[in-house]
Amino acid sequence: MRVLFVCSQNRLRSPTAEVVFSTVKGVEALSAGMDSDAITPISADLIEWADLILAMERTHYRRLQARFGPLLKDKRISVLRIRDEYDYLDPDLIRILREKVTPLLKLRTSSSI
Repeated sequence: MRVLFVCSQNRLRSPTAEVVFSTVKGVEALSAGMDSDAITPISADLIEWADLILAMERTHYRRLQARFGPLLKDKRISVLRIRDEYDYLDPDLIRILREKVTPLLKLRTSSSI
C-alpha cells in the first residue's frame, strides 16, 4: 500500500510519519506539504501515486480538495487531526501516529474523513 502523509511545510509531522511507516512491511510511505515553501511540495504525481492519503489537519484536506479535487475522486483520504505542536520524531507524535494510522492501513475500502 502506498501512503502519502500531508501537512503544511513537510518539516515535522508528515516526514516523521514517512519515517515511521516506511519500515512497515507492505507499506510504501512518502510525505509532502501543502505550502509553496514545503520541503517536498504536494503534486499531482504524488496524489496519483498514493493509495491512501492522510492529512494531518482538516485544513490540509480542504486545500487538497480545492487544488486536486478531480484527482481525489477515487482516493481514500483520512484526516488524522494532529495539530502542529510536535517536533520531528517527537516520541509523542510517533505514538499518536501509530495509534491513528495503523488501523487505517488495515482498511481497504472507502474514504473516511
